[in-house]
Amino acid sequence: MTDLSNPIFTDEAAARAHLEAIRWPDGPCCPYCGVTDESKALGGKSMGDGWFHCKACRRKYTVRVGTVYERSHVPLHKWVLATHLLCASKKGMSAHQLHRMLGVTYKTAWFMAHRIRESMIDTTSGPLGGEGKTVEADETYIGKSADADAYEGKFSGGSAGKRIVVALVERGGRSKAVHAKDLTHKTIREILVTNSDRKSALHTDERNVYPSIGKEYASHKTVNHSKKEYARGPVTTNTVEGYFSIFKRGMRGIYQHCGEQHLQRYLNEFDFRYSNREIDDFERATAAHKGAEGKRLTYRRINESRAP
Repeated sequence: MTDLSNPIFTDEAAARAHLEAIRWPDGPCCPYCGVTDESKALGGKSMGDGWFHCKACRRKYTVRVGTVYERSHVPLHKWVLATHLLCASKKGMSAHQLHRMLGVTYKTAWFMAHRIRESMIDTTSGPLGGEGKTVEADETYIGKSADADAYEGKFSGGSAGKRIVVALVERGGRSKAVHAKDLTHKTIREILVTNSDRKSALHTDERNVYPSIGKEYASHKTVNHSKKEYARGPVTTNTVEGYFSIFKRGMRGIYQHCGEQHLQRYLNEFDFRYSNREIDDFERATAAHKGAEGKRLTYRRINESRAP
C-alpha cells in the first residue's frame, strides 16, 4: 500500500526529484537534442528550481518538457497524486473526485485525467498472445451511440443505437479494447489481426464472423452463449467477460457520462490498469509517468466538443 503522506504527493521539490529520477535514471538528458552529460542545473531566483541548460543545443528545459505535463500550471506534486489515484483505483476516478481531492477546478481535473490517460497508452508492447498462448475475443455494447454526447449511465436491453467495444485479452496477460464502428467481418478482423499474434489460439463466442477469421490463427475454439454454454474445459471467454465486468462497473458507477469521442481514451485507461494488474499501485503509477514522455495533448485537440 502506498503511503499518501509521502512528500512526493505534497511537496513540489520532492515531486520534481521523483519525476526526474523516473525519466532520467542516469542523469538529465536534453529533450530537444537528446544529448546526455551536457546539461547543467541552473539556479538563482530568476529561473527557479528544476531548470537545466544543455551545452550542446544551448536550450533550457525542465522535467516537464516533452511530456503530457508540459505548459501546465498545475504543480507537479498534484500531477503525481492524480496519476497515483487513477492508477490505484480499479474502476477509475471521476474528474469531480479529482477536483475535490486536488483542490483544482473541475475543468482542470477533467483535462488532467485525459492527459494521464494519454500517458497510459502502450506504445512499446507488441501484439497480444503468441505461440502457445490463448487470446480471448468478445464484444459488448455500452451507452447510446448518437450525436447527443450524453451517456445515461444505464444499460437497457438490446443493442440498437449503442456504442460497440471489441476487446481482446491474452489469458494471464494484457488486454486491448477498441471502440468499433460496427461488427462486420472486415472491422472485427482488422481489430483482431492488428492487436493479436496469429500464432495464438483464439477463443470466441458463436458470432458468425469469427469462424473465417479463426482460420488465420493457430487454432480457433468457440463457446455457445445462446445455449448457455460458458466453458468447455479450457475453452471459454470468461477472462474477457471479466474485463468487461470491471469496465462496465467503472463506466456505470464512476464515470457515468462519457462522450463517444472520448470512449477510446477510457478504454486505454482500463487496459493500462488491467495489463499492469500484477504490480503494486506505486509501480503502476511509475509506469504511467514513464509513458508521459513523448506525448502531448492540447486542450483544443481533446475538447473539439466537450464532454464530462
